Amino acid sequence: MIQLLFLVLFVEGTVALLLMVKIGPLRDLAMKGLDQLKTGKGPATLKTLACTMSVILTSSIASILKIQNRGVKLGTVTPMDQVLWRTHLLEASLIGYTLFLAFVIDRLHHYLRKMINLRKVASSSREEVEKLQKESQRKEDKSANEIKKLQLEVASLNEKLQKLKLESEEQEKRAISAEAHVTALQKQSEELLLEYDRLLEDNQILQSQALAFRG
Repeated sequence: MIQLLFLVLFVEGTVALLLMVKIGPLRDLAMKGLDQLKTGKGPATLKTLACTMSVILTSSIASILKIQNRGVKLGTVTPMDQVLWRTHLLEASLIGYTLFLAFVIDRLHHYLRKMINLRKVASSSREEVEKLQKESQRKEDKSANEIKKLQLEVASLNEKLQKLKLESEEQEKRAISAEAHVTALQKQSEELLLEYDRLLEDNQILQSQALAFRG
């Protein structure tokens, strides 16, 4: 029993060391082994073993106390009781260390598994953030290109508008000039009509004088 406990304690110490210190791929192997132990019937078997060792630990402690009480009553401890006391004490110590290391290994495995999952989530989140950043950069580039295109279109429209404005001003000047010309022609036409009327009057006067002269 004691040799078996020493072996179990050595194995547990090795596993705990591999979990605490990363030595090549050994930690991953230890984690995979513990994962397999915690699947299927593994947890129930481990709990049964822990309960059995707890019972043996309680029995060993009870035997130690019984031997001590017997020695107190007798005032001395026989060599056989000393051997049994040391044996039970060693057995109880080994079982206690074994249970403690089992608990430590369980907690180390739990927190390492949680840390690995968190790293996976962080890595996935980092990839998602990088993807979103690339998508955002692509959209910004696309928006920048569209803005440049719109700016060019606006500049072209402004240029056309300026050109149309100049043409409109030129046409307005032409219209004003044409209107002034028409006004001048109208004035000239009025003057010609007045002159025509005057000539008609002069003609009539001359005709009447001619008729008076003939008579």
